[in-house]
Amino acid sequence: MKVVNLSEQNSIVNTFLRELRSVAIQGDSMRFRRNVERIGEVMAYEISKTLHYGQETVQTPLAPIDMSVMRDRVVLGTILRAGMPMHDGFFHYFDNAENAFISAYRRYTDESQTDVEIVVEYMAAPSIEGKVLILPDPMLATGGSMELAYRALLSHGQPSAVHFASIIATRQAVEYLQEIMPADATLWVAAIDPILNEHKYIVPGLGDAGDLCFGEKL
Repeated sequence: MKVVNLSEQNSIVNTFLRELRSVAIQGDSMRFRRNVERIGEVMAYEISKTLHYGQETVQTPLAPIDMSVMRDRVVLGTILRAGMPMHDGFFHYFDNAENAFISAYRRYTDESQTDVEIVVEYMAAPSIEGKVLILPDPMLATGGSMELAYRALLSHGQPSAVHFASIIATRQAVEYLQEIMPADATLWVAAIDPILNEHKYIVPGLGDAGDLCFGEKL
């Protein structure tokens, strides 16, 4: 699996990411959500460069002109709830995409809250047969949620190409996905952080993306 780390180059993505991480800024949930969306928009643009295109004649008010037109059909998959703003960013660019929604959440299995399992409860998805599957999830801690969501979507067909997208991933998650995902898949990340703490949160990370987007949950 190919890994594209956008933070390896200087770009506006690093500014969005700085604001997402900063405790002085992230208390503004509207700005937090918008920065998540904006990173999704940048990634959508970068992914669009890898797709297939053909020529189509367009009639302007003055003359016809041949234009490049995307030929791939795209399915955007979203892991609820933290993935929704990032999904919106992708949807702003791939506005003709079909959409899939997967409910996956972390559940601690011990009193010390150090052992975690990923639970998938719900999925609504179109066929992904022969289509480009893009699966955003802003925080890639262990890779478990991404794996389960991808496996669940495969029950709806075999995609022609797969793009995973995350804002912050751990080195552990990246290496895990490289082992288990198709060799021709691509993982797009805005940053790769070094470790998980004992509660399975990314360090330095940015905290709980779902809570920062939508408010704390019980």
